[in-house]
Amino acid sequence: MGGLTVRQAVWLLVAAVFGINHFAEGGCSGKCCQGNDLTCSSLDWRSDHVYGTCYCDENCVRAKDCCFDYPAECTAQPCVVSQWTPWSGCLQLCQPFYRIRSRSVERTAQNSGQPCPALEQRAGCMEYHDWQGQPCAHTQGPALITALEFSKGRAVYGSHGTQLVLGFCVEFKVESLTAQCMVENKPHMRWMQYIREGFIVCVACQPPAMSNHSHGCQGDGGSADRAEVMWWQAVDRPQCRGTWKRVKRLTLCSCPLVHSFIFI
Repeated sequence: MGGLTVRQAVWLLVAAVFGINHFAEGGCSGKCCQGNDLTCSSLDWRSDHVYGTCYCDENCVRAKDCCFDYPAECTAQPCVVSQWTPWSGCLQLCQPFYRIRSRSVERTAQNSGQPCPALEQRAGCMEYHDWQGQPCAHTQGPALITALEFSKGRAVYGSHGTQLVLGFCVEFKVESLTAQCMVENKPHMRWMQYIREGFIVCVACQPPAMSNHSHGCQGDGGSADRAEVMWWQAVDRPQCRGTWKRVKRLTLCSCPLVHSFIFI
């Protein structure tokens, strides 16, 4: 017989120390565990090519001590969530507040799969009728604005089936804004990042934000001249606010979509 190779010698040494039957029992086959479980282990080759105690729990990915076959035996399964529910109505009436939408977990993440995303989102809103259906008292203050997308949820027809007035649009030149407008990355609030000093923006005035008496919206500058500086505020994030000057009134908004907003 010829001499043993290095590989054969190592094999015989490991078999003598740990027992030849180990090689049929090691690894992660049938041993995938959730979380941090120190009992979920085997004696086998680790993913870093070291032979010894290795693990088959989710924590082994972070600890870098998984058994070599962990990726194959314990396939990562990402969290699966449902579709968003429709937006709720404003949770408070006759004042700037917020609405919510939610989604649920249909399958939790397994084996270090992608964790679940946020299950609830909030966005600014304002309702113009109280719980008895009466119009809210008129209030004065800055123009409250949000993304033009919010208009998709507004009614086109009134309670008696009559078509509501479509409203109008106002162009403003942004004079100033706070730093808080730049830091919001939530998907339904990213519209604030498109407001910049010196930009021309369009803001639509539509029912129910349009007053039945003045046929205008709060802060639309209908009685202001072009030199007057007026305040605006994001209803989704009150810390995002600034000033602008009215440029002109239009029948329809003509700005790019990212620079088009709506009075709330």
